[in-house]
Amino acid sequence: MTQPLAYIHPDAKLAQNVVVEPFTVIHQNVEIGEGSWIGSNVTIFPGARIGKNCRIFPGAVISAIPQDLKFQGEETLAIIGDNTTIRECVTLNRGTVDKYKTQIGKNCLIMAYCHIAHDCIIGDNVIIANNVQMAGHVEVGDFARFGGTAAVHQFVKIGKHVMISGGALVRKDIPPYTKSAREPLGYVGVNSVGLRRSGFSEEQISQIQEAYRYIYLKNLNTSDALTQIEINLPASSERDEIVNFIRNSERGIMKGLS
Repeated sequence: MTQPLAYIHPDAKLAQNVVVEPFTVIHQNVEIGEGSWIGSNVTIFPGARIGKNCRIFPGAVISAIPQDLKFQGEETLAIIGDNTTIRECVTLNRGTVDKYKTQIGKNCLIMAYCHIAHDCIIGDNVIIANNVQMAGHVEVGDFARFGGTAAVHQFVKIGKHVMISGGALVRKDIPPYTKSAREPLGYVGVNSVGLRRSGFSEEQISQIQEAYRYIYLKNLNTSDALTQIEINLPASSERDEIVNFIRNSERGIMKGLS
């Protein structure tokens, strides 16, 4: 159902049961999947690909051109996965030649006034609280959680099942399954509560905790800590996720406990 006071470009592709409220503008080269709801005063620019059963609240601006002086008008996308909610006044920019897309996964919640810049890749089941500001080229793993007003530096990578405190300034990569807080931002433990809620066993959580003892508590350099983890801990998907993430980090990981 489309309200008569909304504008939809004739080349936009909307499923038949998409609801578009008054005073919304949807440009050409936009696709919106079944069951999605677009609130009033939303602007959706070319390149948006919005999945099924999404909800986009008033004031959001989706797929605007990147705030990047290197952008030359190339055709890129802003992709939003199924069942994702975008709350009021969120700004989501489309990609550049780096990845040609900005992407948010399925079942995410992006709360009011967040900014997600060009070429960010956000996994599934991610929750980003109010006013989080995310620079370009950031990568976020599945089930990550952001406290309100956190700010993320460009090119940072954030692992799966991470919990980031409100007001955090994220300058370094954050390894999977961890909690981070304080200023400067640092490791404050394993996200055991979040892992239990996601169905991790006590044995899995214990192994994750032991891995981070090598990394943050045993006075080893990073290379030696990863070697000791591979020698002393049994192989598992969680162990390998931690080791591979840290070994492939280009910015370096957040500091340990002080």
